[in-house]
Amino acid sequence: MIKEEISIIKKQGINYLLSEGKLIRQKPWLGDLFSFMYDSIMEKSIFPKKFEADINKHEEVLKQFYKDLHERKILELACGSGNLSELLPADNSYSGVDISPGLIRIALKKFNTKEFIAPQFYISDASLLPFKESVFDICICNLSLNFFPDTKGIVKEIKRILKKGGIFYGSVP
Repeated sequence: MIKEEISIIKKQGINYLLSEGKLIRQKPWLGDLFSFMYDSIMEKSIFPKKFEADINKHEEVLKQFYKDLHERKILELACGSGNLSELLPADNSYSGVDISPGLIRIALKKFNTKEFIAPQFYISDASLLPFKESVFDICICNLSLNFFPDTKGIVKEIKRILKKGGIFYGSVP
């Protein structure tokens, strides 16, 4: 599933990427320092003030949208704190990618609580995904496409990692 030129080291349930034996470092994200507050900030500030929306309603819409996805191999870009654990059926094979180790630690706990079988989390930039071609049935990116500086590059990576007939679900604020 991982490109041949990439190797993985797993620490506390998180996959870190290595190239030529060296850790592939991601550009630091300031919010990683505040990852423990991420969900609260989204619910109480970002959604109502910036999006003029209700996060609970947003998640209910997505839960209905994703309810019929079963036994699929799913990749989520910018998985954040793992809110898809509440929205996806647990019989899916889930992998999440994010540049924030702090958010991924939270996501790992959420997915394990919801009894997903062996969810995989990778510290990786979405523009250089570590996966071989045609690996996933579905790729999801909720509320994050606007943060990626190279949208065309991201779309190219999504096409590369999706199986023939694969589906991309994306949303932007």
